[in-house]
Amino acid sequence: MIIEHCKVYGSWHHAHIQILIQKMLKAKNLILAGVKSVTLHDEGTVELWDLSSNFVFSENDLGKNRAVASVSKLQELNNAVLVLSLTTKLTKEQLSNFQAVVFTEVSLEKAVEFNDYCHSHQPPIAFIKTEVRGLFGSVFCDFGPEFTVVDVDGEEPHTGIIASISNDNPALVSCVDDERLEFQDGDLVVFSEVHGMKELNDGKPRKIKNARAYSFTLEEDTTNYGAYEKGGIVTQSKQPQVLNFKPLREALNDPGEFLLSDFSKFDRPPLLHLAFQALDKFISEIGRFPVAGSEEDAHKFISIANNINGNLGDGRLEDVNPKLLQQFAFGARAVLNPMAAMFGGIVGQEVVKACSGKFHPLFQFFYFDSVESLPTEPLHPDDLKPINSRYDAQISVFGQKLQKKFEDAKVFVVGSGALGCEFLKNLALMGVSCGGQGKLTVTDDDVIEKSNLSRQFLFRDWNIGQAKSTVAASAAASINPQLNIEALQNRVSSETENVFHDTFWENLSIVINALDNVNARLYVDQRCLYFQKPLLESGTLGAKCNTQMVIPHLTENYGASRDPPEKQAPMCTVHSFPHNIDHCLTWARSEFEGLLEKTPAEVNAYLSNPSEYTNAMKNAGDAQARDNLERVLECLDKEKCEAFEDCIIWARLKFEDYFANRVKQLAYTFPEDAATSTGAPFWSAPKRFPRPLQFSSSDPSHLQFLMAASILRAETFGIPTPDWVKNPTKLAVVVDRMIVPDFQPKKDAKIVTDEKATSLSTASVDDAVVIDDLIVKLERLRSNLPPGFRMKPIQFEKDDDTNYHMDVIAGLANMRARNYSIPEVDKLKAKFIAGRIIPAIATSTAMATGLVCLELYKALDGGHKLEDYRNTFANLALPLFSMAEPVPAKVIKHQDLSWTVWDRWIIKDNPTLRELLDWLKEKGLNAYSISCGSCLLFNSMFPRHKERMDKKVVDLARDIAKMEIPSYRRHIDVVVACEDDDDNDIDIPQVSIYFR
Repeated sequence: MIIEHCKVYGSWHHAHIQILIQKMLKAKNLILAGVKSVTLHDEGTVELWDLSSNFVFSENDLGKNRAVASVSKLQELNNAVLVLSLTTKLTKEQLSNFQAVVFTEVSLEKAVEFNDYCHSHQPPIAFIKTEVRGLFGSVFCDFGPEFTVVDVDGEEPHTGIIASISNDNPALVSCVDDERLEFQDGDLVVFSEVHGMKELNDGKPRKIKNARAYSFTLEEDTTNYGAYEKGGIVTQSKQPQVLNFKPLREALNDPGEFLLSDFSKFDRPPLLHLAFQALDKFISEIGRFPVAGSEEDAHKFISIANNINGNLGDGRLEDVNPKLLQQFAFGARAVLNPMAAMFGGIVGQEVVKACSGKFHPLFQFFYFDSVESLPTEPLHPDDLKPINSRYDAQISVFGQKLQKKFEDAKVFVVGSGALGCEFLKNLALMGVSCGGQGKLTVTDDDVIEKSNLSRQFLFRDWNIGQAKSTVAASAAASINPQLNIEALQNRVSSETENVFHDTFWENLSIVINALDNVNARLYVDQRCLYFQKPLLESGTLGAKCNTQMVIPHLTENYGASRDPPEKQAPMCTVHSFPHNIDHCLTWARSEFEGLLEKTPAEVNAYLSNPSEYTNAMKNAGDAQARDNLERVLECLDKEKCEAFEDCIIWARLKFEDYFANRVKQLAYTFPEDAATSTGAPFWSAPKRFPRPLQFSSSDPSHLQFLMAASILRAETFGIPTPDWVKNPTKLAVVVDRMIVPDFQPKKDAKIVTDEKATSLSTASVDDAVVIDDLIVKLERLRSNLPPGFRMKPIQFEKDDDTNYHMDVIAGLANMRARNYSIPEVDKLKAKFIAGRIIPAIATSTAMATGLVCLELYKALDGGHKLEDYRNTFANLALPLFSMAEPVPAKVIKHQDLSWTVWDRWIIKDNPTLRELLDWLKEKGLNAYSISCGSCLLFNSMFPRHKERMDKKVVDLARDIAKMEIPSYRRHIDVVVACEDDDDNDIDIPQVSIYFR
């Protein structure tokens, strides 16, 4: 998407301050988003203070103009975006060249002046003002008197498959129970493909009410409409929304409703609205920011705030909260990296909204604070003084002691993709693991792909194909040369516990997940639970993001609650009865892998060891083995694939098979008027009756599929691709000469209709005989093959637009969609669905990591209570911010003992079984069963087990459970079933037996 020019400004004539971090982070997200141009304005120079919050600056940039020093590094992020700098005094007239402007440092007086110009300009210029002051931040948006939002949430329109419509006033519409409806009262919907009640197929949006899971009421009289017969799709119709923004001059005195982020702070936004105005007045009067730790400056600031509040009349606040205002004043000069990252994400998304009209803008003020991130111990003013360090801004808020904890922390970042890159940047700027005792370990087993570059900003074009973790670690070290970082290329799993062993986990201070799949998250969660390490979890999905804090002995763990698994379409639906494009693309991806990856791999498996392969097929003796052999046989018939023209014939026959013959067979087996055993129509919703396609060389989509499929078929055989095949006219001439045999449907064809079926292969009593016959034919064909013949399996690669993979998949899916009258999709949409791409954008990623790093302050400081931590769900599209305390860990009590899922009972000195039982008895627990892995070491019901009482538990694990204990392992874990003296079962923690 190309977006018009955007401009990012920020300079304050009173003082040189660390404002470029906000501009640079916002600029980073906009450049990654792909706007047309970004102009950076600043009249100040780079100072040491800037280095703790701006990833583009280094010590070599000290004294240079900040905008000029930023341009070259920001330009590297996206060569398609023009990055410019402006270093002279800003005038209103200069704004007329831009569609959006962002002010990060400007007095209220100048902001009002600039905003008036933008608001009244024709067309209006989107104006955003944002500030980050220590642990406090603000955003103000004004997109003009009348701003049209084309799509308020960015979600795909919800749809439903109609089951019935009543002839009533109002009419009741019922939908099939395949999926729950997502409609809401007041939504507008459009009907299509309705049989019988054709009056609804006019494309007119209609309002609904009484929306339920599978039905809704239509505000329309259908009494005299035709009677509903069958079919029909109902689709949500999104309507544009016009917003009337107030200029800043009016909004300051009449802010309207503030966007709330934390319901425990519902009274906070009006106070922060006052605080930011008081800070503006303080700077205009004193000529500088309040000094961190200065009681005198804080008193002056609070006095100004009280004076402003006193003049508010009916809008006066009852409580101005002097303690909070003092915290605001102390940190006012500092721009903290996590806050800048968070607000960079928010504002970056607002700029995109202003330029595109997609997503609902922030309307109009948003205030946020994270004072809970402050240390639990009181800070002495001397601890906040600058020490001529790159971390002085952070020290001015958190003090030198906490900074030392950051620097000596041992951190494990799991993953270095979109989230991982942002985390590494943040940690480097914060000084985490940058001290003599600190160490940051990052691991990722993936390599960089071209598609990563739009959001994983530490990577460049020349890094494609290199290990993500290595490149990201190197880039992070260039941001802060003091960073002690080690990059690994290991997947974190049970298979790599020789790398990530007990000592590794025990030495960690904290773990930060930057993963993209649930199974890996669950494994890391179990490791953190076991070793009692804090885990900071986050994830993104498009404009949405969430964070979860997993803190030992305070919160529940990540695996304690999880989302329900995604609903999978039944196999028979995907293969014979699709009713949406997702089904078609799932089928297309499956066919691609079967034809071009699995079948060539089967051929190579057979050729590598024919006797072993054929014996395996004989032993299986089922329909799947028969199908495997038939596919291998078809590939080894070299007479059918010696030249490229043979590949074209193959592709043409596949077209006929997929989109004509199979459909004809399905319609023959189940005619359009077929009924089920109960007498109901077989082709009732959600099933759609298919129509066969007639191949035409004049249809570009038909030719494109044939070209792509024949090229990939040739690739599997190592046949060169001639240039003429890419010429549609020449390809059409070749194809039109081909004679395709007529198809006759089979009377006894079996088509799977059972939604619970797990295989589409139909078994036969003759399978064993057929398999023997196929093996004989295979052996005969193998003897005619050239020596060393092997096929080349093709693994699906979605990101290479020149490899024809997505051309084949999109072609397969869209032809199939055409069979079933399902709307087709373009190649990009097909790539997202078939490539199983989880959409990630820079703005939500930046916000998520910023929020997590605000929690990192708390976790590394230690001593914070449960109510100090925050889990967050945010949707930048709406926008919505929802913060809440984490769920506490469940506490189990027994006598005077209590424990949670975080506890692990440790017994040292290599105890015997008797000593273990006695140790538990002292706690009022009677152990009746002890197991290690899946093996029972002790059960009180078995008399012979008493012979084991004086043996070491570790020896029992070796001898009975046959446990192989690695040299790096110092303990084993056993699961003990216990009961109290009243025979009540007691669920106790896992027990670890240390033998070294």
